This record gives sequence, C-alpha cells and structure tokens, in this order.
Amino acid sequence: MLRGIDVSAYQSSSYGTDGLSFVFVKATEGRTYTNPKLAAQTKRARDAGLVVGFYHFLWPGNLTAQAEYFVSKAPERAGDILAVDWETTGEGTHASNAEKDRFIRKVKELRPNNRVVLYTNRNYWLNIDTTSYAGDGLWIADYVTAGKPRIKAKWRFHQYTDDPLDKNVADFPSRAALREWAEDA
Repeated sequence: MLRGIDVSAYQSSSYGTDGLSFVFVKATEGRTYTNPKLAAQTKRARDAGLVVGFYHFLWPGNLTAQAEYFVSKAPERAGDILAVDWETTGEGTHASNAEKDRFIRKVKELRPNNRVVLYTNRNYWLNIDTTSYAGDGLWIADYVTAGKPRIKAKWRFHQYTDDPLDKNVADFPSRAALREWAEDA
C-alpha cells in the first residue's frame, strides 16, 4: 500500500512528505471558495515528487457552475487526479446521487486527460449512494485499519484516519504504478 495524505486550509503548507507517495489538496468548495493555501500546498507536493490530486467539496445545485469553478482553480497538469468530495455540507444538506454523477461526468468532460474519482465515506457509499458511480475510481473514508475499508466495492484510495491529519493509502504496488494509472486517463 502506498501512503498519502489530504490537506486543506486547516493544515500547514509545509506539511511533512517523508514516506508519502501522494497528496490530495483541497482546491474548491461550492462556487465561491478557493483554498487560500492551494498554490503553496501544491508546490510542497510537487517539490517532493508526489502524485498530486485536487478535490472539490460538492454542494447541491449549480453542478455545471461548480465543475467549471473547480477546473478553473485546480492546476491543470497531466497525471494529476481530480476528486469530488461528496458528503454532508455545513448546512446539513448534500448533493443528490444524480448531482454527484453529473458533476463527475462534467469534470471528466472538462478535463478528459485527468482521472476523476469520488471521495465519500462508508455511510454514504452503503446507505446514500444508489448508483455506485465513482468515475475513474473510489476514494473511501472508513476509519479502520489502513487498506481494510468495510466495503465490497473496488477502491483506489482509503482514508483511514483523521488523527492528527487525514491519512490515506492507495491500492497500487508502487508510486510508478500510481503515476502510470493517473497519467493514463
């Protein structure tokens, strides 16, 4: 299993990269929020030679506008991974299954040369999701043993803890294999 983390404005731009193969950086949320540390956190990952992903926290409604906003802010580079973060918003709402699916498809249409994956937690995957559509791969959050999420579906990334920060593993035999998968969108 490859090790990685995901970061947002809550984390430092000088996060540790030792032992990591990848990092996901929060890029955007809704149609107006951009992570103020996006550039610095991205530079940190690139300087360490990591595979880089960017994620968008999805709100219900205005899917095309959100997708366009996300791709306008997330750096565009071959081999980068794009992700939609589908969970409960601060207002207690969430995008519908159809909205989640449309968003993933729209991002893939706008960025056909990048992998587009779904990030969601185990409860959403098992109890809210009705389509099982995850674009190019599933990134599942389930706080159990790394690499052992309690789902039957094939997953690419597993967020297994948020203590002291969001830690993940990827189901690839090597960083080169992850990079090859990411670049072969």
